[in-house]
Amino acid sequence: MKDTHFIQAFKGGLSGLLHIFCEEMKRVVKDQGVLIFFVLVPLLYPLVYAFIYTEEAVHDVPAAVVDMSNSSTARKFIRLIDASADVAVKAYCADMEEAKELLREGKVYGVIYIPSAFNDDLVAGRQTHVGLFCDMSGMLYYKCLLTAATNASLTVNNQIKVQRMGNSTDRQDEVSTAPIVYEDVAMFNPQSGFASFLLPGVLILIIQQTLLLGVGMSAGTVRETNRLGTLIPAGQIYEGTLRMVMGKAFAYLLIYSVLTAYVLCVVPQLFGLVQIAQPYHLLVFILPYVLS
Repeated sequence: MKDTHFIQAFKGGLSGLLHIFCEEMKRVVKDQGVLIFFVLVPLLYPLVYAFIYTEEAVHDVPAAVVDMSNSSTARKFIRLIDASADVAVKAYCADMEEAKELLREGKVYGVIYIPSAFNDDLVAGRQTHVGLFCDMSGMLYYKCLLTAATNASLTVNNQIKVQRMGNSTDRQDEVSTAPIVYEDVAMFNPQSGFASFLLPGVLILIIQQTLLLGVGMSAGTVRETNRLGTLIPAGQIYEGTLRMVMGKAFAYLLIYSVLTAYVLCVVPQLFGLVQIAQPYHLLVFILPYVLS
């Protein structure tokens, strides 16, 4: 008798779970707002983000220079920046106000300011400063400007160091400026692009945000349509918190198993992003992630 009662209870629970699963799937299909978050946004949002950063890197970012020093060292510093592949000096301004106007008009994306004391500080053996003003609306522009200015300053620093050491041979100069030779190897993102660095995290967030918003909208719809204003409809088949949670969870998991495969596998393939994780690694990670 106990076994029979247990089997009947198990069948009843399974039947109730299946009923809740089917009702939740119907509710998702019929609710246009939920469909937007569950289907439209996950399909289009990753494409928009990937398209924005698909170039990975930017070259020849236009910049303006305000050279208040007007010295040979300052001109050498500017030439080094202009000679890089990242930045192109497009304008020389008399003051910062003129440079800011070019920045506001979108003709340049950064301003390099060299103070009047630049050369005097170097001659006197004091540390000097160079100002770099960047348009932060585009992180790729900021990265190019900062990289070019940093590399130029390192080159000038080495040249000043060699001049003050008074070495007699080129080999001594080489050892003095670079006693340890190192090789920089960028793995999995050799071009140091924002797409390979930023998009994997963004894609994971898209899955979490759209699922959370869709579940919230679905729950709100249930509460509005229920005459009692409760989240769980009346009826014996809806009794049991575990049954309700599992029934709804299986419905969302079925939908997002397809969307997750698209977001994490198809989108990176379309835009040529680096894919290191194996499919079973993604499965082990994404299953508890979506269920949570």
